[in-house]
Amino acid sequence: MSETRAQGDDARPRPRAPVHGTPTRGNRIVRDLRATTSTAGWRVAAIALAAFVAPPAAAQEFRLALPLDCTLGETCDIQQYVDADPGPGARDYTGGFQAYDGHQGTDFRVPDLEAMAAGVPILAPAPGTVAGIRNTVPDGTFPEGQDCGNGLRIDHGGGWSTQLCHFAQGSVTVTPGDRVQTGDVLGRMGMTGRTQFPHVHITVRRGDTVVDPFVEGLWSDPPDYAPGGLLSAGFSDAIPEFDAIRAGTADAAELPVTAPALVLWGQVFGGQAGDVVRLSITGPGGRDVFATEQVLERTQALLFRAGGRRLREARWRGGDYVGRVELDRNGTVIDAIETRIALR
Repeated sequence: MSETRAQGDDARPRPRAPVHGTPTRGNRIVRDLRATTSTAGWRVAAIALAAFVAPPAAAQEFRLALPLDCTLGETCDIQQYVDADPGPGARDYTGGFQAYDGHQGTDFRVPDLEAMAAGVPILAPAPGTVAGIRNTVPDGTFPEGQDCGNGLRIDHGGGWSTQLCHFAQGSVTVTPGDRVQTGDVLGRMGMTGRTQFPHVHITVRRGDTVVDPFVEGLWSDPPDYAPGGLLSAGFSDAIPEFDAIRAGTADAAELPVTAPALVLWGQVFGGQAGDVVRLSITGPGGRDVFATEQVLERTQALLFRAGGRRLREARWRGGDYVGRVELDRNGTVIDAIETRIALR
């Protein structure tokens, strides 16, 4: 008999307290798809929206690089964008749902706490002078009035500045007055301030006004818009707890042929009501072991889906098993991950 479970966070994050899987464990993730058709559609929508906001002349001299040492769509993702809705609702710059009410920056995340613990360098997004830092907030804490946790602000000249947040305690490597260049290491990602998942938050300002770098055309190499996707996937011998998935400890490196069950799970960000999550397991020799698809009933910022088979005989067939997780939206697969495990 097959078994499935669903669990996740509400679409609007709780008071914010929490890349694509890095290959740090035996069966870790191989990402094989970021749907170009869907991405292209979102990019067209974004360009159309941005066309109504002409970038100021100074913007042509100010360009941003990624604030993390990672590869978007492979080892990191953008989970939240600047809230473009002036009212109580929340919309990102495309009109999509990858924002929450009042969010003033862009959140670049890694898949789990294990990836963060391996050390994720935060980088200077543009040349400038360090205007201020905070470096003493203990990891895992959110002191009142310190939403940013440990972080810093860089003055880029011409009225432009950036603020970067959620550094690990004591990891900031610069001091006020230091001159930095694009790509210089500023510190290391942590879990300080108002954060519920491992990420760096970057707010861009011109003067005292928050601007959206996507609308203003500030990226030197504009990141593709991701309307949601898969953060990680793995195998286990039982349906895991969500805390273990978010910690990065839910994926078994290997299982015995006497494992009581073979379960595949996938962690999703930006899931929308009506999305379909497909899970399938293929065994040695290409034998189909398990397949299911689950329709999301509500929009959620973070969630996981899991399913698999219980052991029906004395043992599983030894060998390599391949799991595939797909996220389908409106008939298009917008993201997919394959992961492997050996049963010995």
